[in-house]
Amino acid sequence: METFWKSFFAQRPVFSWSGLSDFGLISAGALLQALAWRLFMVPVHLANGGIAGLAQIINYYTGWPLGVMVLVGNIPLFILGWRYLGGPRFALRTAYAVLAVSVFTDTLPLLPFFPAAGLTKDLVLNALYGGVVSGIGYGLVYRGQGTSGGTDILARMLTSWWGIAISQSYLVTDALTMFLAGLSFSWENALYSLLVLYISGVAAEAATEGSDVVRTAVIITSQPEPVAQAILVEMERGVTVIGAHGAYTGQARTVLYSVITRSETAHLKSLVRQADPQAFIVIGQAHEALGEGFKPLSDGK
Repeated sequence: METFWKSFFAQRPVFSWSGLSDFGLISAGALLQALAWRLFMVPVHLANGGIAGLAQIINYYTGWPLGVMVLVGNIPLFILGWRYLGGPRFALRTAYAVLAVSVFTDTLPLLPFFPAAGLTKDLVLNALYGGVVSGIGYGLVYRGQGTSGGTDILARMLTSWWGIAISQSYLVTDALTMFLAGLSFSWENALYSLLVLYISGVAAEAATEGSDVVRTAVIITSQPEPVAQAILVEMERGVTVIGAHGAYTGQARTVLYSVITRSETAHLKSLVRQADPQAFIVIGQAHEALGEGFKPLSDGK
């Protein structure tokens, strides 16, 4: 433990604007997760994944406080898995996220104006809004360089111990919870709970990566100069020239690599077609571009 704190303080000052921003994002994300749980999921028995879902099932039978069970359930996992959480700073943010979610979950129903019975009994609406709101919450926590504990810790431990892919790890850790939810609530509720997990995953990815999705263009051409000049001059985008050769023909070829916005894709294809109708183009998607022509590198999290 002494090594943990020495490593933490050596890496970064405890009080910094960047650190405060991280904890602000985590706090907002934890609040959204608690709201999704209390407003859309718990009232109609839609189970969350991992520790939170298990806590909800236990609460259904015992009435024990949800937030307290989430916190208690994460403590042994955190102790066992903190070494897989990406370093001391990352582990500390995860611990804070778990504590914040637990506190918000148990204190929100105490507010006099809070609708403890939820906003609607419609399972479809609750699954949709519960997934979106909780997913945005997860995404904000990830942007704050933390995780929400539970399934995240278990997945990282399974990946480290047995080499299981992260996606498969989440499937393993959440499958048991969904099975128990089907036995406890109903199989219809369990199916809607799976829908919540999927929607929250999509929303979390969107919140984590933001809306700065860009396009990457790989252009294989025998006319590299006119193609590159068209992109540089008419689009004012950078181009990287890469030497290559065809594996089948053995002929030397030139590969051009450029990053553009989504709206510039059609313009790029038109310019390449005019300069070299025989060119081969691959348009890919990147979640973020940092550097000249896009966001400053210092803005990247």
